[in-house]
Amino acid sequence: MPMDLKHVPSTRERGWYLALMAPNIKGPTYAWLDPSRLYCHQQGFQDCVEDLIQPFRGDPIDQVAGIDAMGFILGSAIANTLQKSFVAIRKAGHLCVETLTQPYRDYSGRDKVMEMRTDAITPGLRVLLVDQWVETGGTMQAAAQLVERQGGVVAGIAAICIEDSEGGRWLKDRYKWSHCVPPHLMAQFNAHRLDSFKAFEPGQGLP
Repeated sequence: MPMDLKHVPSTRERGWYLALMAPNIKGPTYAWLDPSRLYCHQQGFQDCVEDLIQPFRGDPIDQVAGIDAMGFILGSAIANTLQKSFVAIRKAGHLCVETLTQPYRDYSGRDKVMEMRTDAITPGLRVLLVDQWVETGGTMQAAAQLVERQGGVVAGIAAICIEDSEGGRWLKDRYKWSHCVPPHLMAQFNAHRLDSFKAFEPGQGLP
């Protein structure tokens, strides 16, 4: 069944588009949900971006950095909306220019390395870091270290959800932050059990 890309709720409360996300139907080797389904809905994607940048409106932001790979989607959309430049923070081994690397441990507990080009950050540059999701916080922390090691300033962090993990709380305490989850839904996100998944059927169209 194809997605209904035109249906928009008459009342678009903050985070309404979160119900468009899909649960994991493939097992434990995958993330517990697929947030990218909401990007298929024009208004949902647009409202998601607007909600994420709202706390930063009027803030001095020079550049947006998106984290490999799904942070590229939201990060570039936010950069375009704010009319700022965009820089990609990559998994190590993909950039053919001079880079700075940073080891980290991702949400699955695997040790990895990310890298960032060294010609995009100047001392004092204010950078908004964007990823699709923050679960344990390790990836976002490593991205912040890459910016700060080059003299940049983390102007804020943004993701669809910053979970209430130890790493997530550390980030919230240290940086200005934004996510899309209303307070009354946060317990569901922390438990990885969304009520909106109960009616989900694989292959169904967007409501």
